[in-house]
Amino acid sequence: MNSKLVLNLLFIPGALLILAACQGAPSEKPPIHINPSMDLQPKYKAQSESRFFTDRSTMRPPVSGTVARGQLYDDTRYYYGKDENGRFVQLSPVAISPQLLERGRERYDIYCAPCHSKVGDGTGIIAQKGFMPPPNLHQDLYRNYPDGQIYNVISNGIRNMPSYKHMIPHQDRWAIVSYVRALQRSQNAALQDIPADKRSELK
Repeated sequence: MNSKLVLNLLFIPGALLILAACQGAPSEKPPIHINPSMDLQPKYKAQSESRFFTDRSTMRPPVSGTVARGQLYDDTRYYYGKDENGRFVQLSPVAISPQLLERGRERYDIYCAPCHSKVGDGTGIIAQKGFMPPPNLHQDLYRNYPDGQIYNVISNGIRNMPSYKHMIPHQDRWAIVSYVRALQRSQNAALQDIPADKRSELK
């Protein structure tokens, strides 16, 4: 094979490789955008100044009466624990089932038991560490609370107890209410509350 041809075959790929590695001289011109629509978007960014609106703000307030999707809390009994007259509902609007009580027990153990204890007598680990003890849920005062009032306390807090509405969804709050009622019943049950055919099993 001709030596000149061999040199050319070696030189040409090498030269192309060197040229491909060169980025060219620095330039003040902006780079060429083949499809600039996603890089250069005419838009306002949050909390930036606007020359269009009279208040000079890009962030617009929502239209009066606007409600976010899924946040139309028009069922006052379910969402607020109150009737149309603003009184606490006596009974939970959620049907009680074994699944609801189990969910309530799980949520109660997470959010309530550290203070109220697992049986609700106010001797949780927080109280044992020297903090102000919470109420005993088996006292007559709290046993006579309407279900809606217990729901309201979970939602908005009371005295030293903070609000849990940002951590516990509505359904879970009602589940906790039902479980608290089960705890209260378990600690204050009478013999006649037990079916006659089950009384012989008591020890």
